[in-house]
Amino acid sequence: MSIITLNTRSLPDSAVTTAKIAADAITDAKIADDVVGTEHLTAGEVDATALGADSVTAAKINDDIISGATALTAEPADTDEFLVSDAGTLKRIDYSLIKGGGITVADHWRLTASIAGTDAVITTSNIEQADTNMQGNLGASMSYSSGIFTFPSTGFYLILFKAATDNDQGDETQFVLECQATSNNSSYDTIAQVRTSSRPEHNNQSAMGSTIVDVTDTANRKVRFATISHQANTNLGGNTSQDYTSFTFIRLGDT
Repeated sequence: MSIITLNTRSLPDSAVTTAKIAADAITDAKIADDVVGTEHLTAGEVDATALGADSVTAAKINDDIISGATALTAEPADTDEFLVSDAGTLKRIDYSLIKGGGITVADHWRLTASIAGTDAVITTSNIEQADTNMQGNLGASMSYSSGIFTFPSTGFYLILFKAATDNDQGDETQFVLECQATSNNSSYDTIAQVRTSSRPEHNNQSAMGSTIVDVTDTANRKVRFATISHQANTNLGGNTSQDYTSFTFIRLGDT
């Protein structure tokens, strides 16, 4: 019997070329975890078909590789990044630079009971968010306390306010509803107002006013409403099931 001795030799460097490896010969088991990373790839090295569906799994890819392996379940942080093609060049961009584009706060309040009396800042507790039938509010709510409206976040806000008045004695009177603002949480200035007048033949009136405010600080920038020339026989109307006198706050965008 002849005995054949096989000598084991190592392959010289560069002995195995691409042509020597059969298609699909390298399996998932032969690739170490986390071996494929950004430091191993340069522009143009990998095209859409270079990695087959069964060749490299998520376990083989470094955590800093962009993939669909992890889902984002909340709004991105301002520093989270997206990839965009800028005239064919792939670039990253922070979410803070592209977010926005929609109304995030729309909050509607109303007076629930009529107010009668002289000139005064409205401090009544008879104010509520409108909630009858289809009425609703979007996003975070304004806060109301002792006549002061506090904004839920910074930004530019459109303020709409409506005064509904009636004169229960028929005397000719003038009524003014003012929107007042503070930037230091102390002193207030009138920034907008609406006026109505009641006469014996027209004793039910209404007027709508509006303004835009820049809220850069929610702790110090606030608004309130006040009545001027409010005679005892003139009422600022309120109702708990429909809007008579109302106050609406709509956030338009970032400051």
